Amino acid sequence: MKLSRRSFIKSSGVALASASLAGPLFSFAKSKGVLGIQLYTVREDMGKDPLGTLKQISGIGYRNVEHANYKERKFYGYTPVEFKKILADMGMKMPSGHTVLGKQHWDEAKKDFTDIWKYTVEDAATVGQQYVISPSMDASYYQTEDTLKNFMGVFNKCGELCKKSGMKFGYHNHHVEFAKKLNDKTLYDIILSETDPSLVTQQLDTGNLFNAGVKAIDIVKKYPNRFELMHVKDEIEAASGGHEKYESAILGKGIAQVKEVIDLGQAAGTKLFIVEQEAYQGMSPVACSKEDFEVMKKWGY
Repeated sequence: MKLSRRSFIKSSGVALASASLAGPLFSFAKSKGVLGIQLYTVREDMGKDPLGTLKQISGIGYRNVEHANYKERKFYGYTPVEFKKILADMGMKMPSGHTVLGKQHWDEAKKDFTDIWKYTVEDAATVGQQYVISPSMDASYYQTEDTLKNFMGVFNKCGELCKKSGMKFGYHNHHVEFAKKLNDKTLYDIILSETDPSLVTQQLDTGNLFNAGVKAIDIVKKYPNRFELMHVKDEIEAASGGHEKYESAILGKGIAQVKEVIDLGQAAGTKLFIVEQEAYQGMSPVACSKEDFEVMKKWGY
């Protein structure tokens, strides 16, 4: 059964992570940016054999991963200290990762984050991450413009919290941020206008917005300098007959103008490029990861 990323995020207590422009991670002079892979790409393999899967990912050549599984203060079943060592032993780091900032993480009465979220940020710092990315938000937060603006205030406060640990908070889009409007403004326009760029960055997913009839190239041109991270994803018309018209595919084989988008982003300050593929057109996830890696290297990343 095909499981959407949004459904996976809600059902698995997805994780976090981070990466800051100040660290040595971003000091490679000849590279256009730091290349990584979102482990959601190999989600089933990670669920069955995380160590074996990480070895395969390392063997392909990836040196940075982004997690999508943080539950009960563990990454894929390992404590932050354990997981950091596992990655280090394979020559890898985890500069960013995903966990949803939700209702259970903010105490409106106290105007403060709950211990659950404070531990989330603490564990991100321990494992060596530099960006804490929320990959979606509860629909209740964008029913009116005022509720969304109020929640963006929480985003800014989260940026302040992460900054204390040398990290930065960020948000990752799906398609609803471009499909839904409030008072003739898209959710995405409101999100970017109400967040402080020095505290909250954006991780633009170059493929997700296609299902809202939007092109990433237009968003990068509209909001230069706002994307410190990108999810590098190509899109083709879905053959499965699912609820979405487009699905992800091997980089360069789709219609998302991926190279043009990431080159434009790189020129405007994007430093972390995370490959993500969610549909495989009959190939194995690891095989897709390898082809995507080879394409990115060919493009100079």
